[in-house]
Amino acid sequence: MGHLSKFFRSTVAGPLVAFLVVAAAVSLATPRFLQAQNLANVSLQVATVAVVSIGATLVILTGGIDLSPGSTVALVTCTLAILVKNMGLPLPVGIVLVLLLGIVCGAINGFFSTYGRIPSFIVTLATMSVYRGLAFLITKGTPIFSVSPALEPIFYGRLLGIPLPFYYVVILYSLAALFLRNTVPGRAIYAVGGNESAARLTGIAVNRYRMMAFVLAGLTAAIGGVLLTAWLNSGSPNYGAELGLQSIAAAVIGGASLTGGYGSMIATLIGALTVAIVQNGLNLLAVPASWQEITLGAVIVLAVGLDMWRSSIGRGIGNIFSRRTPAR
Repeated sequence: MGHLSKFFRSTVAGPLVAFLVVAAAVSLATPRFLQAQNLANVSLQVATVAVVSIGATLVILTGGIDLSPGSTVALVTCTLAILVKNMGLPLPVGIVLVLLLGIVCGAINGFFSTYGRIPSFIVTLATMSVYRGLAFLITKGTPIFSVSPALEPIFYGRLLGIPLPFYYVVILYSLAALFLRNTVPGRAIYAVGGNESAARLTGIAVNRYRMMAFVLAGLTAAIGGVLLTAWLNSGSPNYGAELGLQSIAAAVIGGASLTGGYGSMIATLIGALTVAIVQNGLNLLAVPASWQEITLGAVIVLAVGLDMWRSSIGRGIGNIFSRRTPAR
């Protein structure tokens, strides 16, 4: 029973319990949730949210916040559509260029919030508007459809019978987890968010690693934009409107502390799955959009509460079973 107590104190306990509770509630509310076709759809829907959530988690670990990934995704989808369909560039070239665009968007966020010393909330609130405005500007507010027939296999293709987005998520999360746990920059990101003053005293270049987190967030938003373009084979300035909230929600449901320095990629992935299941369940139940937003907020509060109480739950379970175990 000591293992059970230890589990409830782990970083994945709260997010996993929240995920199981939500999945059970949705499956009881609608029998269509457990149908094979719907589960396949959920696995595809979660891919974009999960990828964008990697960057959101990195920024949150430094003690910052990024509100702009949804707008970055919109700008990326529009730019990729224009480059490939309107300008006739080869698809691989277009993808490389929009990935660079995402890095630039992240670097702008990082520069003003670190070297400019403007709170990241203010900076990314501004760029959230700027990036979406640019998407409207370059498309004149008109979506671009049927970008390229070569796009769809990127999202709908299969390898060994498994959809390709599954591999994208597994590879990117594995790389992100290894980066945080086994590299100097990854550990520095935790240190910066945990205690900025102590990090500076130990010689960590705080601004450099905060900048790095924002740049990586821009890159993951761009990857999410490419996946969304491939999913819908189109680009639109209206795409990604909810991704900013969903990516932050996934990180917070996954237990990442908004004060920085605490969180894990595995827990964020669980959080992204929880967000996707909530959205899918509400859609299956034909819940109005207004109530969907209210429900998502309630789920976030519940998940954060479970995560905050996980140590107390673990101690309580340990105390219960220690009383039942006879002393030797």
